[in-house]
Amino acid sequence: MGFRLPGIRRASFTATQAASKSVEVPKGHLAVYVGQEMKRFIIPISYLSQPLFQELLSQAEEEFGYDHPMGGLTIPCRENEFVDLTFRLNMQ
Repeated sequence: MGFRLPGIRRASFTATQAASKSVEVPKGHLAVYVGQEMKRFIIPISYLSQPLFQELLSQAEEEFGYDHPMGGLTIPCRENEFVDLTFRLNMQ
C-alpha cells in the first residue's frame, strides 16, 4: 500500500533515460537524484526557499560540489529521509 505526496513525484525511468532530452521536467519543478541508487525525483522549485531544504542543499554542496553529470542536483541522504523531508515541506 502506498501514498502520494502532492509536491513530489518519483520518476519511473532509468538514469540513462533521465539524461536524454526526451525526459521533460515540468515548468516550476526541478530534478534531484537521491540516495545511493540515485533515484530521480521531480520537486517544486518552491522547496529551494525552505530552510530545511536549504540545509540539505548545503550538505549536497559539501559532499558533491556543483558538478552534476546527470543534469540534476544530487542529494546525499537516504531515499526515505528525503521523502520524509518533502512530506514535512508539504505540510507547512
